Amino acid sequence: MATVTRENIANLTDKLTVNLTKEDYYNSFEQNLKKYAKTANIPGFRKGMVPAGLVKKMHGASVFQEEVLRMVETKLNEYLNNEKLDIFAQPLPLDMNAGQLDMNNPSDYSFSFEVGLKPTFSIDTTKIPVTKYNVQVTDEMVQSEVERLQTRYGTMSEPETVHSEENVLNVTFTEIDAKGNMLEGGINKANSLLVKYFAPAYHANLLGKKKDDVVDLHLATAFEDKELEVVLEDLGLEKNTPGVADKNFKLTITKIGLVTKAAMDEAFFKAAFPSKEVNSEAELKTAVKEDIEAHFAAQSRNQIHDQIYHHLLDHTTITLPENFLMRWIQTGGEKPKTAAEAETEFPSFSNSLKWTLISTQLADENKIEVLPEDIRGFAKTQLFQYMGGQLGMMGDNQQWIEDYADRMMKDKKFVEDSYHRISAEKLFTLLENQVKTKDESISAEDFAAKLHNHHH
Repeated sequence: MATVTRENIANLTDKLTVNLTKEDYYNSFEQNLKKYAKTANIPGFRKGMVPAGLVKKMHGASVFQEEVLRMVETKLNEYLNNEKLDIFAQPLPLDMNAGQLDMNNPSDYSFSFEVGLKPTFSIDTTKIPVTKYNVQVTDEMVQSEVERLQTRYGTMSEPETVHSEENVLNVTFTEIDAKGNMLEGGINKANSLLVKYFAPAYHANLLGKKKDDVVDLHLATAFEDKELEVVLEDLGLEKNTPGVADKNFKLTITKIGLVTKAAMDEAFFKAAFPSKEVNSEAELKTAVKEDIEAHFAAQSRNQIHDQIYHHLLDHTTITLPENFLMRWIQTGGEKPKTAAEAETEFPSFSNSLKWTLISTQLADENKIEVLPEDIRGFAKTQLFQYMGGQLGMMGDNQQWIEDYADRMMKDKKFVEDSYHRISAEKLFTLLENQVKTKDESISAEDFAAKLHNHHH
């Protein structure tokens, strides 16, 4: 009769050995071989009339191996379920030498597996320091957004020459050396820029130019600090790389455009804010300010969640079976990895694993559930956001919306992804209401710098 023995071999790592006797698998092997003989397709023999000896000779070894390994897997899973072992991933075989299996000499077999055990730990959510950033929305920010909207809903024309700093230029950057020769393997990239984004001293190089005209461009000369940083990023260049701003390019003008800004009239108000009652410039600015405030409020809330995440990750002591996990990284994926690759990958892998353990435990402790109606509601919300409206604006009970939700509920990947997103949102909302926050007023620039520094 099959037995499974358990032995601790390292921290949170056990060795499970499945011991099979001939009686555990041989009868099943013979039965499966008979079934195979009935369905075997062998040239020269009618189906079901193949001699048993021939079937055994041709396919017996594979059927034998398959049956023994199937029985090993069955007994291993039974043991894990009966003992209620909470393990990471799947057991890793230690000595799965299928070559030892000989159908002509059936005997007792032993197969060993390594399992990584999930740790027990406690989580303290009562002392999480959180700062709530209240971003100041200035009149300048509102005016800038108003002008952006006017440009967005304005009309585009194509003048023959560059004549204004408001001209939009479609250009191609082609990297050259100091002598003006094209660099082999250099940057060749299309972009779109307003003339006013170039340094004022460089405007003379552009004014009067036509489509297909080419001008020389030295990055540090053509752009000032803020714009230079954006252009470097667009070109795929790292701003901190020594000498990167000294690169030279041929700038080919491929198209000249000019946007005439939308007038402050009813058509513009309706286009910019179709879901709000806006009838004047003052009301437009109020709506714009509300949108900017809502944007920063959402970002500030995300930042709160980020603070909670990092605090829990950094201040929750969790011991992991590192040796097992390193081996699992090497062998458990689609492609084998080297020990060096596993070591490089392990820090981010372990952080992700720790957060999964933390969030799962908190969800269990707080009885957080994601119900089918939550996922249906999420599908509808995504649909309306995609369409530029809010849930309910177009009638929540319209049949086409329900049909869309039905289709998404049959999408396994969507359901799985939605489950994790909704669960995380519910968890962070719960924690957000539990922690004590300190309010801090901050400028948009300082808030952006804080986010940038955090991401890097």
